[in-house]
Amino acid sequence: MSGPQPRREVAGMKGYHSAQVDVRVRLNTNESPDAPPEGFSAALAERLAGIDWNRYPSRSAEELRSGIADLHGTSQENVFAANGSNEVIQTLLLGYAGPGRRVGLFSPTYALHAHIARVVGSEVITAPRRPDFRVEAGAAARFAAAEQPDVLFLCSPNNPTGTVEDPETVQAALEAVAGYGGLLITDEAYVQFAGREPGRFSAVDLLAEDAPLVVCRTFSKAWALAAVRLGYALAPAHITEELHKVVLPYHLDVMTQEIGLLCLQDAAAADRRAAGIVTERENLA
Repeated sequence: MSGPQPRREVAGMKGYHSAQVDVRVRLNTNESPDAPPEGFSAALAERLAGIDWNRYPSRSAEELRSGIADLHGTSQENVFAANGSNEVIQTLLLGYAGPGRRVGLFSPTYALHAHIARVVGSEVITAPRRPDFRVEAGAAARFAAAEQPDVLFLCSPNNPTGTVEDPETVQAALEAVAGYGGLLITDEAYVQFAGREPGRFSAVDLLAEDAPLVVCRTFSKAWALAAVRLGYALAPAHITEELHKVVLPYHLDVMTQEIGLLCLQDAAAADRRAAGIVTERENLA
């Protein structure tokens, strides 16, 4: 007699794992080589001294979401926070993908997008990037219009190629999914490393209550908080409302929320850290 079997989709999959090695520069996981600034741990200990450990954390992390909203000039109703941008993506796909639905990707790109899509039971469809690893605006629009994925991912800067999409490409993809009722998710985990041009474009510029667009960000990279697992989505309020239905209760623990709030007190530190890394990258180029 056989034992319990996983779902067919899961049985044929490999887990998503990156090797963890004890070296200063870890390019395979793109961790910051520098820790948060001196005094961070002491300031955190002071904040944690006042925690009621016998109480559950804020269920929807209102204070943290409000701080993130202030950073982006929006409302906390437009912010969803979770344990890393990966949990943000998982929650989005639990709500907007799944069995009988399709998720579109431009390959090669971040492998976890397809991995999570398959875990939740979605069909994954792909379109190739150009030889320079960018996505041409017309190609993005044609792929979306022809295949009509329920969710379309656009990773910019792309992981692992580092290529940044033109504003026209993001706009074309957004208009295409809006035409048939799909959702565009832009993964901007590395946006602070895209360069230092004034007025640098971000898909955040296209957010609106009537736009089917979600922008994912993380504290793991430029914020140097990979150990914490904190990410967030910026989206129309009606989308974040659906995400709060899907996510587990009290999913974001009190320490993560407090660390996020502490970092937001000096939000410019993340940009300074990223700028230093960009400078070193340019020196090596």
